[in-house]
Amino acid sequence: MTTTTRDVLALRGVRLYLVSAALAAVGQNLLVTVLFKQVFDITGNALDIGFIGLAQFLPALLLVLISGWVADRFDRRLITTVFMLGRAMSAIALVIFSVNGSTRVVWLFAIAAALGTADAMLAPARRSIMPFLADKSMFPQVVVVWTGTFVAASILGPVAGGFLYSVGAPLAYGVAAAFQFAAALPIILIRYHREPERSTERPTWSSAVEGLRFVRRTPVVFGTISLDLFAVLFGGAIALIPAVASDRLGVGDIAYGWLRAAPGIGAAAMALWLSVRPLRRRVGPTLLWVVAIFGAGNIVFGLTRSYAVAFIALVVVSAADMISMNIRGAIVPLVTPDEQLGRVNAVEGVFIGASNELGAFESGVAARAFGVPWAIAGGGFITVAIAASFALVFPSIRKINTFEELQPASN
Repeated sequence: MTTTTRDVLALRGVRLYLVSAALAAVGQNLLVTVLFKQVFDITGNALDIGFIGLAQFLPALLLVLISGWVADRFDRRLITTVFMLGRAMSAIALVIFSVNGSTRVVWLFAIAAALGTADAMLAPARRSIMPFLADKSMFPQVVVVWTGTFVAASILGPVAGGFLYSVGAPLAYGVAAAFQFAAALPIILIRYHREPERSTERPTWSSAVEGLRFVRRTPVVFGTISLDLFAVLFGGAIALIPAVASDRLGVGDIAYGWLRAAPGIGAAAMALWLSVRPLRRRVGPTLLWVVAIFGAGNIVFGLTRSYAVAFIALVVVSAADMISMNIRGAIVPLVTPDEQLGRVNAVEGVFIGASNELGAFESGVAARAFGVPWAIAGGGFITVAIAASFALVFPSIRKINTFEELQPASN
């Protein structure tokens, strides 16, 4: 029998998880929208947007072995709650920075690093909760509902960020902090549908690096997360939206907020479609095609001077990325043994962080070297080429037909 959205929403644990995801996504997207715009308004330099992204990414890289082991060893709900509160405290630090009227962006970089540290520790734990909220047969549809909730909330964050930033950065950051505080409570109230197997290994180097070993020896996992890494790393158009809005399209804060929300709109529309028409066949080939479409959308966004075309291009880019997120979000947990899920998610988190935050840094550097239009469009061309090459290098991805055929790989 086919699992429906109604079936997964009937589970209390799923509902609590979605409420927390929605609140956290609104707060985080609001914060990042304002942070990127504030640093660009202070310095007028797109490279500084890149440094913010780099500051957020480095903690995930440095903590990858610790965060994964902690997620597999201890209660993932408690870890998620503690570090979500850490996110809230980072937002409060940004309130203090803004109230003081400081223009020393080094403090913004430091706070971004603190925010990245909280994200690095909570992400593997939080993402490792979701597979235990329902039966394995229902999990792909749980991923669809989660990603839909996440991106729908992501629309509100950027739009609210644009409006609130026009009033004042302290207010915007204060609201972001409130959302993170509110997101912490539902997680701690979750009861698992099936209990996860916790790792009982002592904290040794061997146990810490097991996630890396598993990814390396499992081609379908390595290929899937590598594809996302390289595609978003070079297709990081979203990070440069403040520069595009100001210098190329000539629009103000509110129009910028809507442009920053365009990815959420495209992703939410695609998530709604997937909830009604879930992907059932040709999973692997679809993943490769949507990554190519993602790259093509970035080419259009980089070269246009029309606000409407830029908006539509971002909608298309994020709709394609939503399909990719759903496929990747189902493949990795279905192929990974329960007791290693935290460590594998930590490794994947570095790949995701590299594609997002490090991608923002790459985009800033490329914008400085080649200009904003070709930094974005050039990355789009590279992304299309990457999708084509992965079809040849990773036949295990190309051959995936259905989610049901995926089973946990042997240790």
